[in-house]
Amino acid sequence: MTKQEFQKLTENHVLLLDGATGSNLMKAGMPRGVCTESWVLEHKDVIQSLQKAYIEAGSHIIYAPTFGGNRINLTMHGLEDQIEQINHTLAGYSKEIAPESVLVAGDITTGKMMTPAGDMTYEKAFEVYQEQIGYLRDAGVDLIVAETMINIEETLAAVDACQSVCELPIICTVTVEADGSIFSGGNAIEASVSLEAAGADAVGINCSVGPDQLVSVVRSIKENVSIPVIAKPNAGMPTIDDKGQAVYSMNAEDFASYMKVLIESGASVVGGCCGTTPAFIKALHDSIR
Repeated sequence: MTKQEFQKLTENHVLLLDGATGSNLMKAGMPRGVCTESWVLEHKDVIQSLQKAYIEAGSHIIYAPTFGGNRINLTMHGLEDQIEQINHTLAGYSKEIAPESVLVAGDITTGKMMTPAGDMTYEKAFEVYQEQIGYLRDAGVDLIVAETMINIEETLAAVDACQSVCELPIICTVTVEADGSIFSGGNAIEASVSLEAAGADAVGINCSVGPDQLVSVVRSIKENVSIPVIAKPNAGMPTIDDKGQAVYSMNAEDFASYMKVLIESGASVVGGCCGTTPAFIKALHDSIR
């Protein structure tokens, strides 16, 4: 898919993303603390069953399970010599079950702090993303998504890296507090403006909080950019039960109702993050159909 094709797809049309992956994999038996990518490689049926359910619920775009498929994360698990194979295989799992009408996004992030708070530099982030995006391009994904980003500079590195190796669209979401502030500094509005200028094809937020807390953030982003605005929040705020599991505050119908407000506020690429399931995406699909 080209950038022009993506923009045409978003004209006067709400694009529906998928919902959570990690929280659903844990429900399906993935232990805490393991390498997600390695576990998914061995449980193809689980990820494909989840993604089929999202497609049936109405998702136009599904995220390939390559979230941590970069050199930094895989080196921590002793898998640095398998980066290409892992990205090709995991992207292939998604492409295998996606009909022609559904796009597969190569999912990227590192979750690392940038200097001086951490060890990550722009140059290192660019190199890491350039490598992974190259493998995802070769695997045949339709677009790239940089999500759950905690730093504007690192997200800019992802956009620059993508444009250095391919002409695929790249969409970006930062994770924010209810006031729009980014964990490592700056805010979602500043990030969105910078990312649009750098060449991102859609910008917005994911994770962190529920849709009920993001109306002003989405509205402000929409007022400051000319590209599509993304909203992929959690199923409300979590509490921890007596088994140590996160229990989110919203059911599917409440989530869809609040998401409709975000759409009215300017979001046109929407989905769910932690705590959401195919039922949430179905409710969202039905509410905007």
